[in-house]
Amino acid sequence: MEVFTLNAQPRTSLGKSATKAIRNADRIPCVLYGGTEIQHFTLAPLEVRSIVYSPEFKVVEVNLDGQTHRCILKDVQFHPVTERILHMDFLRLIENHPVKIEVPVSFEGVAQGLKSGGKLLKKMRKVKIKALPHHLVDKMVLDTTNLGLGQSQRIKDLKPAEGVEVLNSANIPIATIEIPRALRGAGATAIATEEPPAEEAAAEPAAE
Repeated sequence: MEVFTLNAQPRTSLGKSATKAIRNADRIPCVLYGGTEIQHFTLAPLEVRSIVYSPEFKVVEVNLDGQTHRCILKDVQFHPVTERILHMDFLRLIENHPVKIEVPVSFEGVAQGLKSGGKLLKKMRKVKIKALPHHLVDKMVLDTTNLGLGQSQRIKDLKPAEGVEVLNSANIPIATIEIPRALRGAGATAIATEEPPAEEAAAEPAAE
């Protein structure tokens, strides 16, 4: 799992005026909680781009006052108009304390349905998991190799990961192979061709 390092500056003044001053100085007010200690600090906007604007899950190490705090990004607040980052919350990882996070689904393998002309529809791109810090994973894998035309795979089909509990309902569909309209029409034509003409079908009982 990728670990991302952030260099933080301690924040000593709290309140609206101090927060405004921090943002005017092009810094982001942040808070680190978890355990018995809450710490306030600031980060530079450019430093956090790789964890905020990425679909990947990453563990974060915040360097603050000579100490390194291992944590995860828990929440980001954006300005409703400019989408500027206004505030960030981090959760400290504590050994033997499980955490709940969302991780992306990695769709692996070439589905049989794709080879037959179908289209892979990804119905879920993230799942919620629960695990101890040393069991955290950055993704959950779905092997789509055996997925055929018109078939679906569900949460229960995700590849198991040691020490990881998936919290989503087991029967929620994650991926489906859609049958294109052209293939559906071709299938219907093939079935119609195989059926005997009405006259022959009616004549068969009489022949007997």
